[in-house]
Order: sequence, then C-alpha cells, then structure tokens
Amino acid sequence: MRFLALWLILFAAPQFARADDAVLKVGVTTRDFVPAEPYDWRGAATHALRVMIWYPAVAEAREQPQSIGPRLIPFARAGRAAPDAAPAVGPRRPLVLLSHGFGGTASDLAWLGVGLAAHGFIAVAVNHPGNNQLEDYTVEGFALMWLRAVDLSAIIDAMRADETFGDRLDPARIGAAGHSLGGYTVLAIAGGITDPARTEAFCRSPAADALCTAQAGVSDLRRKSRLRLGSDPDFRQRYSLAGNSYRDERVRAVFAMAPGPGPALTPESLGGISIPVAMVTGSADEVAPPASGAEALGKAMPHAALTEFPRAGHFVFFDTCTAVGRLVIGAVCRDPDGIDREAVHAETIGLALDFFTANLR
Repeated sequence: MRFLALWLILFAAPQFARADDAVLKVGVTTRDFVPAEPYDWRGAATHALRVMIWYPAVAEAREQPQSIGPRLIPFARAGRAAPDAAPAVGPRRPLVLLSHGFGGTASDLAWLGVGLAAHGFIAVAVNHPGNNQLEDYTVEGFALMWLRAVDLSAIIDAMRADETFGDRLDPARIGAAGHSLGGYTVLAIAGGITDPARTEAFCRSPAADALCTAQAGVSDLRRKSRLRLGSDPDFRQRYSLAGNSYRDERVRAVFAMAPGPGPALTPESLGGISIPVAMVTGSADEVAPPASGAEALGKAMPHAALTEFPRAGHFVFFDTCTAVGRLVIGAVCRDPDGIDREAVHAETIGLALDFFTANLR
C-alpha cells in the first residue's frame, strides 16, 4: 500500500450538494510547514509537516477531478478541486483539521476536505511524521501516537501565520476530524489522555478483538517498541510523556470516524471532555470494532453523539476506489456487500457539516 499516495493527480468524482446552502467552488493546495525546533519528528526523514488544504475558491476557479495513483490507472478518486485557485472573498472561515489513519496520508481524507470546503470551511490534512505512506514507518511514529495531537496544534499555528489563509480563517472557530488512529488523535486533542498500558492489558484479556491483530506491520512495530523501551533511555523518556494532556483549547469540536485504539484513552479523561464530540463507525468494522472503539468511547463520553452505519467496514471512510484500486490495494478498497461507499461519504459529510456548523459558531 505504500505507493498509494505517492502521486496526487486529478480524476473524476461527484460533488456533494446540500439543499440548505450554496455549493462553492473548491480550491486545493499544499504546504510544507516547519514548526520551531526542537520538534519531535519521530524518526521521520522529512522534517516538515506536509499538508493538503481545501478551501472555498473564487467563482471563476476551474475545478478538476482529483485522484490518487498513476494518471492513466488511478487507485482512488475524491472529488473535484481547482489546484492553487485564488481563495473566495468573504467572511473569515471556520478551520477543520484532518488526521489520517495508521500509515495513511493527508489525501486519504480528500473526500471530506472537498465536502467541507464546498460549504464554506477551510480543511487542512497533515501527513503525520513517522506514520504515513510517503516514507518508511518508524517505531516512534507508531509508539508515540499522542504526538499526532501536537502535529495538529502546530498546524493551527502555521495556518494562522500563513500569508494566504491566516487572515481568512476564524481563530475562534476551529474543529478537528480524523479516521481510525486519526479518530484517536482528535479525541486526544479534545482532552483524552493516553495510557498505553491499557491497550496492552486489553489485548491480553478475553475481550481482545481485531484491534490487537488486524493491521499489517503493527505486531512488528509493537515488538520493536518494547525492545526500545528496554534499551533506549531517550525513547523511554519520550514514551513516559503519554500521560500528559495534549488538549488544545483552540479546538472547539471534534468528529471521529471509526476511532481506535479506544482502550488507550483513560475513561476518566474521556468523561472530562467538555467540547462537543460526534463519532461515526461501521457495525462491521474489522480493524477498530465498535465494541472496543466507538461504542465504548461513546459510553465514556456522556455528551458524545454516535452514528453507526449498518454492515459498513473500517475503510468505508477512505477515498472511493476505482476498479484498479480494488484490484491492487485490496482490503482498503473493499466494502461488505450492499455498502455504497459514496453514499456513506455523502451522509458522513452531511453529518460533519451539521455538527461543525452547529458547534463552530
């Protein structure tokens, strides 16, 4: 799968319209943001936060279809946008941060970025260091997962300082959305506190489920992490910071899709989250099963809203795949019989728009 996001090119996909507001033209651009040092790059070769930004564009912008993969045989498609188009003139826009899943990329959530931007939001997705498909995974990128919340905070700083977008976003209206490990990330920035020992205990218990075994490469990274904890004092010290709070008060609402690993977040911290939380999941999630994921998290957060898509799997919240993608990529592109991924995307976009519109005022 590592080649999945090496190229971002253009391909056809439908826009998502809502009956209650106008659909705006969407622009898309990229940035390499470099936070002030010292910064924990988690062993990544690239010392920059690479992001994709979707935003309302001027009416004369020429949207083009976008996709992932080779131009002639793309693997996935995810909406239409105008590369580097001029931003639309208008009021300051709410900002939504997007966090990809384990080993994914910013472009995995293009479908959501386009949907949000078409209705007035600025959406920015980051490639998390040490745990994205553009580079080799690192032990630190796997083990120090709470630092993903630090990445989101750094992106807020960078976007506010950006020459193009700084004056166009409303710093009082910032939200975050994420899929899978990105769902965990947005709950961490909302105030969830991580205790890695809880996941280890869960995976040794009779309740252990696919969360402990489903994703390729996780077992080896977990083994290497344990070795590093026993032999590397610096790594051990960084790992000990898991129990810190990574709450960013600037983030006022979060939207988690198929969040995991749920057991890593302490029930006490989840119960103390005071900002609005919405979650969506699939009842047939084969990576972060609802029982240990969204359902358990929802019970721990008294005011969280949960929508469950019957029979949907974990990767229904990934971009819509082409026939080539279904052949080459495999599980990430396959949905259970009877599941229409684009229909789930459209409904999820609607839920996210309603949620952020209501809570980012």
